[in-house]
Amino acid sequence: MTGNEGQHYRFSEAPIWELQRAYYEEQGLKAWNNDQVPQYITSNPMIATAYAEMVFGFLQDRAGQGHLSETVTVLELGAGAGRLAFHILKKLCEIIDYAGTPLPPFRYVMSDLPAKNISSWQQHPSLIPFVEQGILDFARFDAVQDTELYLVHAKLSIKPGDLQQPLLLVANYFFDSIPQELIYVDEGKIYECEVSVQYSEDVDLDNPSDVLGKIIPQYHYRRATSYEAETYPYHDVIALYQQKLEDSHILFPVVGLTCLERLARLSTEGFVLLTADKGDHRIENWEFAEPPMLIHHGSFSLTANYHAIQHTLEQKGAHSLFTAHHYKNLNIGCILMLEAPMSYTNTRLGYKRFIERFGPDDFFSMKEWMDQQLDTMGLQQILAFWRLGGYDAEWFIHSAEQISELLLGASDEEMLDLQRGIQFMWTGYYPMEQSYDLSLDAGLLLYEMDKFEEALVYLERSMHANAEEPLASVLYSMAICNYELGAEGAALEYARRALAVEPDNEVVLELITALSEE
Repeated sequence: MTGNEGQHYRFSEAPIWELQRAYYEEQGLKAWNNDQVPQYITSNPMIATAYAEMVFGFLQDRAGQGHLSETVTVLELGAGAGRLAFHILKKLCEIIDYAGTPLPPFRYVMSDLPAKNISSWQQHPSLIPFVEQGILDFARFDAVQDTELYLVHAKLSIKPGDLQQPLLLVANYFFDSIPQELIYVDEGKIYECEVSVQYSEDVDLDNPSDVLGKIIPQYHYRRATSYEAETYPYHDVIALYQQKLEDSHILFPVVGLTCLERLARLSTEGFVLLTADKGDHRIENWEFAEPPMLIHHGSFSLTANYHAIQHTLEQKGAHSLFTAHHYKNLNIGCILMLEAPMSYTNTRLGYKRFIERFGPDDFFSMKEWMDQQLDTMGLQQILAFWRLGGYDAEWFIHSAEQISELLLGASDEEMLDLQRGIQFMWTGYYPMEQSYDLSLDAGLLLYEMDKFEEALVYLERSMHANAEEPLASVLYSMAICNYELGAEGAALEYARRALAVEPDNEVVLELITALSEE
């Protein structure tokens, strides 16, 4: 073993946080390629729709209160791959256009720490149209220390007191990934839980992800009476832990709370926090908590202490919304740190309808089960769940083979719904570097449905994306599509290209012979 075994760190100052920062700075958006860092659960169309509905409800509430002129800023913290922002903006624009009611203008600001991420967002083809509409901007924001925002495209600095509308914050997988304190509570006393780190000798010290994956934390305890003092900023919640908890390790979100305090100062009207994470808001779930495990996935994550955030903000007058039922994979909250928060009826209704009644955590639990049941499902069930998930590309990729097997018995109505769903999926697709080819699967299914003109569009996209190594099966399908559309010359050209890839392919040879004779 190696490492700084003899050196003890406050948990929030341990080397793991610098390694985390170095990992994201080095990787940029590559950190999310092929789900190396998980992003689907907090960035799919289902959760984006729920957030868009709550944002729309908030805009309705502000309009109803007569605040129609000033722009509402929606700030996403730790926007990462950018997929959540894309889905929220797409759905929010659809809702606003459909409703056609007077609302205050809004701008969505994606923020993160790595400069590479901002550069990649600026060039992403799915985000550029929103920038051109003037409703999307970007900002580099350090959650540990920054006190203002600088909008890249608007060339505008937002300083404390500048915003005349409440700030809307979106924070998914954010509070679990920024520095936290670690305290231990026992017999009414608070201990600082310090950490020393060890890792195996075969670790690659130049690779932050490898180091994070091989770290073995060791915990050390010392009395910390400073937390118990009445002058401690979060004394109320600490006193509650002293009273209610025994033998409990508590991740305490000092950085998260001070970050919210700094952001709150940007607006004269307060803020709303929409947040989703692996995190508990019920104090009983922190009782007898073991020391935290570093969950490694390229970077690492911990558990977010929503109880401390909720309790602290409620002491200042906030109204918090978390589900009455227990979460399984993702706890989603809405905290209204506003004057008269109960007057924001449409915002609260958005939470009740799209989180409390049936929300993204419920959807994800169902999807995990349905992924295992695909071979028993009919086309109607597959299509229904696809609609429920907002025509999600991941469900389509996973179910494409089963859909293909069911096409022979499909009705005309099911065929039309499938064709329509593919179009909806594609317009709502946020391309990232993944191991699958969505355009190929869509094109081949449309080809099997004899939708040759539509199939050709998707197959051409696939071929352009894989121009250096085109598949013979794709070229053959494109040849057939062209033939069925009356373009014999193009059909022959694609068939010959398919033969060049697979010279012994008898099916392609037969097609070339038939086309040559014609």
